[in-house]
Amino acid sequence: MNNAQPLPCLPIENSRSPFANCVSRATCLTAGLDSRELERFEALVVQPQRILRERYLYRAGTECRHLFAMRSGSLKSSVLDRQGHEQIIGFHLASDLLGMDAINTGEHVCNAIALEDSEICKIPFPDLQQLSREIPALERNLKRMFGHEIGRAYGVMLLLGTMSAEERLATFLLNLSNRFLARVYSPSQFILHMTRRDIGSYLGIAIETVSRTLTLFQHEGIVAVEGKEIHLMNLEKLRALVQGTDRQRGGRRANESAMAMMNNIAA
Repeated sequence: MNNAQPLPCLPIENSRSPFANCVSRATCLTAGLDSRELERFEALVVQPQRILRERYLYRAGTECRHLFAMRSGSLKSSVLDRQGHEQIIGFHLASDLLGMDAINTGEHVCNAIALEDSEICKIPFPDLQQLSREIPALERNLKRMFGHEIGRAYGVMLLLGTMSAEERLATFLLNLSNRFLARVYSPSQFILHMTRRDIGSYLGIAIETVSRTLTLFQHEGIVAVEGKEIHLMNLEKLRALVQGTDRQRGGRRANESAMAMMNNIAA
């Protein structure tokens, strides 16, 4: 069981234009909107709010009438299994859109918890739907983000079903690298705000396997790890590992479709 606390969203001062100067704008809902369209979109957005580390953005079973656009920080989404253990189903970065799990039923089916102090913008979904019908670029962006969520789910299923532990971790690191690159951050050096336990839960491997595999990668000069900071020293070797050209695991090759689907949500 996790000990995350209920969400106290704190308003952010002087945030009259939360998207105009966003470094991740090219990958978010406002990509391709002109200044007039951007103004109409921003009129929908509830004042940007801060969610503190380990606090819930929303809980499974709660009603939702909004989507949440991330301005900064990182969150994890999770569900509880029958024994009450947390199962991680996703990690979210700046420009990601959260809350799509509630669109069908009107209730969230998972929890969303901040991995660090983060900033989000709350967007009323019915109003967003209506505006997207009037702004083609916004409609395209919304469909793209829905498609990415579907692709992510298929990619994770393929990853869990076809890859070894080393290939899973390599895929995870490469996916983070691509996502950071799309957000104009370093693709080779970043902070892992999630715990080793979170990573293991997401990848379907034990926490000891995560630590052991990271140690193996360090010994082979693929990564350098210091606390939560990780430096991808050899991206080509990571890619080769995922593609199955660097190691053979009983003749089984890593599933390239899983990698393609995971990378499809980099933006």
